[in-house]
Amino acid sequence: MKQKINTIAKEIQEVLGQVNETEVIELAEGIQQAPRVFIAGTGRSGLVGKMFGMRLMHSGYKIFIVGETNTPSIESDDLLLLISGSGGTTSLLNYANKAKEIDAKVALVTTNKQSAIGSQSNYIVRVPAATKKRLPQEPNTIQPLGSQFDQSAHLLLDAIVVYLLDTYPANRSVDSLNQKHSNLE
Repeated sequence: MKQKINTIAKEIQEVLGQVNETEVIELAEGIQQAPRVFIAGTGRSGLVGKMFGMRLMHSGYKIFIVGETNTPSIESDDLLLLISGSGGTTSLLNYANKAKEIDAKVALVTTNKQSAIGSQSNYIVRVPAATKKRLPQEPNTIQPLGSQFDQSAHLLLDAIVVYLLDTYPANRSVDSLNQKHSNLE
């Protein structure tokens, strides 16, 4: 078991070591500048998006998860962040097209910058991880399906939260984050 854990950790470290820092900083700055951030993904990528949205909310950002019953309409200047390994998930492409129609910005975390969603995006962060498709250019992994992408995206997005907290610390202390943490537990 220890070997499997170490192999997975090494895989993720190798993937994240190849991410373009400029792309990540541009996305973080886009989040900082947006009046509101809407987040969507499907399957496990959607769960990663929900975790990211929760941390951004704790950090004082106005965050909405697409598809939740209390999510309002997206407006111009808002940011729609999509997480899609392939960059071609049909429902997410529809969201991107709708966001562009009303002049909202679109961000994509993906393995494929040249994807259909990528062509609609203002910000793209490429995570060079394996997806469920196991394309020839993707790295090897001992993990099933898109686990390597989802785990890498999760850690990358957590790093963005840390960057935002460090870069824009006003009113964002551990105590202030704890105050926004759920108390109905």
